[in-house]
Amino acid sequence: MKILRVIPTMDPRIGGPCMGIRYSIPAMTQLGVQNEVVSYDEPNAAYLANDPFTVHALGGKKWPGAYNGFLYSWLLRNLHKYDVVIVHGIWLYHSFAVYRAFRKLKSKKSEFSTKLLIMPHGMLDPWFQRATTRRLKALRNEIYWRVFEKNVINSADAILFTCEQELELARKTFQGYQPKKEINVGYGIKEPPTFADHFSAPIDTDYILYLSRIHPKKGVDLLIVSYIELVNDGIKLPDLVIAGPINSAYGKEMIKLAQACPRIHFTGILLAEKKWGALYNAKAFILPSHQENFGISVVEALACGKPILITDQVNIWSDIFNKNDFSGSPGFVQKDNLVGVKNLLKSFSNLSSTDLEFMGMQANRVFKDKFSVNSVVKNTIQKIKELD
Repeated sequence: MKILRVIPTMDPRIGGPCMGIRYSIPAMTQLGVQNEVVSYDEPNAAYLANDPFTVHALGGKKWPGAYNGFLYSWLLRNLHKYDVVIVHGIWLYHSFAVYRAFRKLKSKKSEFSTKLLIMPHGMLDPWFQRATTRRLKALRNEIYWRVFEKNVINSADAILFTCEQELELARKTFQGYQPKKEINVGYGIKEPPTFADHFSAPIDTDYILYLSRIHPKKGVDLLIVSYIELVNDGIKLPDLVIAGPINSAYGKEMIKLAQACPRIHFTGILLAEKKWGALYNAKAFILPSHQENFGISVVEALACGKPILITDQVNIWSDIFNKNDFSGSPGFVQKDNLVGVKNLLKSFSNLSSTDLEFMGMQANRVFKDKFSVNSVVKNTIQKIKELD
């Protein structure tokens, strides 16, 4: 089997889908499934240098909507070489370009049999249409859905989801959502590198780690306000490290919000050994998101044996926590509001060293049982074969 992944960029600073691709392709290769990627990246982009698979980096200037004039013609010339095409993400030109190319090739070649799969990565979640801060974007999406994206989704052979909750939520967002098939293939990562002394910590004292994009949907403001209020109330907590891109307007706003508390540290984005060093040396991992279709950073923290503090808007929370028995849980889950985030931090502050060690062991167990990339990839390949 030969698979083409279509994605706007493989830049690891964007996170999410491109990192999922980097985790899954080597595991698929070991099972005899070949993968290639086509993206808008510049061919000489440094972050492509070490990828052990072919990336067709088309380059070319991107206009609003991530339009790329090279993609459609490249697809027409090359789609017939692949058994399966997986489009990662929607709402941008790349998904519509694939849809157009499939229609064109099917109308001209009766023998064209390539399967089209769409993996929305949470982009069909109703939160994006309901959030009060996204009203203009929600209107844009509604129009784009009716004109373009509905056809993309409903024409695909299947829609792939990272977890069951993402699948169920996608049904509640737009009228006319009628995919041919919905498949929960799961999502996973490879085993992290073994902890080593040179995996240094970002600061020289104990800390709780936030590692993700600094974006309004991630609840960073709730985290900062909660942390400052608890510290001011005398609650004993480690320092707080916030790792993620800080150059956006929202990132600068969060730095300003935290400036009165010297125990909050912004590191900027952490990649490769710096990322693993931050995870391995953390006392716990926190992600107070308002919407998270999966959360690769959560799974990376589990793999490193770290207690996790998340909200119930991280869609995999029920895959991590036993709803009926929290006694053996690898951390805590709360609502995505100020009270909930404060409760996460207060619950952590009450843990003993024995509790932390136990939660760390439980975290690693959950990772191996549910989020190892090898088992996820086997499931994905089997589900794709069943489409024939």
